[in-house]
Amino acid sequence: MVSLLSYVLSMGLYFLLLVLFIDWMRKSVWSSLVFWVLSLLSIPFMYLLGEVEGWFRWSKTFSVVLPLIILGFARISRFKGKEGKFWSFFDRKLILFFTYAVLTINILEATLKGFSLGNTANAIAGISLIITTPLPVLYWTIEKKNRGDLLAFTTIMWNVLYTTWNAAFIFSESPSFVAGSLCILMAALIYPIIKRKPELWGTARIYTLGLHLLLRGCFPGLFLKFMDASSWHNPTVIRWLGIVNAVIGVAYAVWYVIAMVNKKYQAKLVEKYDTANQYKKV
Repeated sequence: MVSLLSYVLSMGLYFLLLVLFIDWMRKSVWSSLVFWVLSLLSIPFMYLLGEVEGWFRWSKTFSVVLPLIILGFARISRFKGKEGKFWSFFDRKLILFFTYAVLTINILEATLKGFSLGNTANAIAGISLIITTPLPVLYWTIEKKNRGDLLAFTTIMWNVLYTTWNAAFIFSESPSFVAGSLCILMAALIYPIIKRKPELWGTARIYTLGLHLLLRGCFPGLFLKFMDASSWHNPTVIRWLGIVNAVIGVAYAVWYVIAMVNKKYQAKLVEKYDTANQYKKV
């Protein structure tokens, strides 16, 4: 049995590691790319250990690690101003559509898994998240300054709903690992607040999720030893959390549709980040 103090220490240290990891990934575009390319070497290791099993786990791993490599090339292309056919391939609108697709596919994977687990209410919240995910190109960009940050203009409410929805999903799908997963969810939610830049949520989420999947696939015993949360499992809490998420999700979807009709909101983003003309050469 893991003590309360052990949870506080292990989760606190892991949260701090994740925040520092996000900063490293942002500050060094070349180191970030090299790290994720080398991470592919862990896939045979995961297979031999048998720690990554089933379609959901493998698709989750590939649908995060491979896009991180592509994002690495795109950030270098934009931020470093690289020339040539190879680099110009990554400096186009297609990358933003791809990034949007990766996020929605990841939500869809968990939503389908949620339906299969019988957590229908929470799966409805997942559908609401897919519907309200900001569309490219106006609401996504890779900056040519600030280290080539990936920016996704989600709302704070969307970020919070994603966090509670994903937490409810993990409670039902992987109860033993929920403590570690809560750390990456909170790191993605809090990091943009610390930096006073809410549009960094997408960057924080994808880097922390990628690192977590690598650690869990290669060193699963690490989480079970220091953050085993199997004793937290409570079907009643899971059911009601899913219901609350569904209600909030549907309400938010209605609000979102109304808000998107507001041209002032769109114009504000276009004026601030010039997202309408960010890929002029394509």
